[in-house]
Amino acid sequence: MELLKPTWMSAVAAAAAAIAVWASPAAWAAQSEAPANWAPSEDGTAVIDTATQQIWQRCVAGMQWTGKTCVGEALLMTRAEAGAWALSAAKAEGLSWRLPRVPELKRLAAHSAHSAHAAERAGAQQALFPAAPSGWYWSVTVSINTTPVNQYDYANIARGRTNENADRLSVRQGWAVNLTSGEARADTDKQRKLAVRLVRSAP
Repeated sequence: MELLKPTWMSAVAAAAAAIAVWASPAAWAAQSEAPANWAPSEDGTAVIDTATQQIWQRCVAGMQWTGKTCVGEALLMTRAEAGAWALSAAKAEGLSWRLPRVPELKRLAAHSAHSAHAAERAGAQQALFPAAPSGWYWSVTVSINTTPVNQYDYANIARGRTNENADRLSVRQGWAVNLTSGEARADTDKQRKLAVRLVRSAP
């Protein structure tokens, strides 16, 4: 019995240490931010987020899946062109393809951001989404800024910013997400040409 005592005490100590670690707010935060499981679809043309049951096109707009990789040239589009592309893809395939929302794009960016080793992270991302252009992608989320402009603020006066032109500007701006950094911006000019990756919910 005496020989077993240290082993038993070590097991208890290890369990207590594990509980203490997972009881910390930082540990729970890290666990909640960990990426979900991602896997290619059966035909390889899409990637499934098994946690949210969302399906992402494996290749960006303008590129095609060969069975091994994405080939062709990525199309850069205005916000209106991106919306039209999504509608066309949905109609052609009879599937509910659409532009992703900001949180969905940020989750996609986070998939490659939460990994212990940068080399493994980059390799896994390339395997799932090969030949993907880096940088900014269009979101379906629109930018509607209803906050009144302070007409007496010096910075607004210097820029000539008024409630009237702020309203006009909000119509011309939309949301985009940088899939490299995860940054999201609401002030992206809708005439800017960005990459497009479509998403849909699993049936």
